[in-house]
Amino acid sequence: MTERALWVAKTGLDAQQTRMAVISNNLANVNTTGFKKDRAVFQDLMYQNMRQVGAQTSQTSQLPTGFQLGTGVKTMATEKIHIQGNVEPTGNNLDLAINGRGFLQVTMPDGSTTYTRDGSLKTDQNGQIVTANGLALSPTITIPATALSVTIGTDGTVSILENGNPQPANIGQIQTANFINLAGLEPIGENLYRESGASGPPIVGTPGTGEFGTLVQNSLETSNVNVVEELVGMIETQRAYEMNSKAISTSDQMLSYITQNL
Repeated sequence: MTERALWVAKTGLDAQQTRMAVISNNLANVNTTGFKKDRAVFQDLMYQNMRQVGAQTSQTSQLPTGFQLGTGVKTMATEKIHIQGNVEPTGNNLDLAINGRGFLQVTMPDGSTTYTRDGSLKTDQNGQIVTANGLALSPTITIPATALSVTIGTDGTVSILENGNPQPANIGQIQTANFINLAGLEPIGENLYRESGASGPPIVGTPGTGEFGTLVQNSLETSNVNVVEELVGMIETQRAYEMNSKAISTSDQMLSYITQNL
């Protein structure tokens, strides 16, 4: 029984180490544009059924409770929490924040599409709008060198003002993608997500319509990490780790007592 307690406490240590790693990653990305915090999800392990609840003790009576021993805990998943971060003005014409649901679409070098909430956009040597890593926005939008200013509407309409023409010219439309299950998106780093079987296929539409959020020019969405919450979670994790360590220490003392008195 004492050896069983050692292994159960060991699973507790593993679980708290995982939670601490998740919290550390959240805190490390507190200033990452568009970052969504993670949460560790735990489940109890299988139970050893020593005495079946409801078993007959006689022809007219049965056990009101059973005798099941738990075998510990496991990390079931890490889940992204897709709540809105703060929208902060930057003054940069190509900075975009999404106020509400939706993701910007990004074309990868292999032609596949990924998704991001990081609207730190730039232009490449050809005037094409790209991410900070040089990946093209989808659908492709190119700003000519003659453009004096660029305006991006809340619905994604991109227009420019050119010298000698008092009327703005429409050069493209930014569309956003939405998913039925946001938590099912696969994070792949560099502020990008990939579609998965759990997320469902992307639903592409015009910003500001239906369930799609609006675009906010000259602004960026900050990380949704709450530092105070993460620090409280860190304290909870530390205490839980200490308690599991104490369980191992106590079990070891019990085993030591048994061996010394044999």
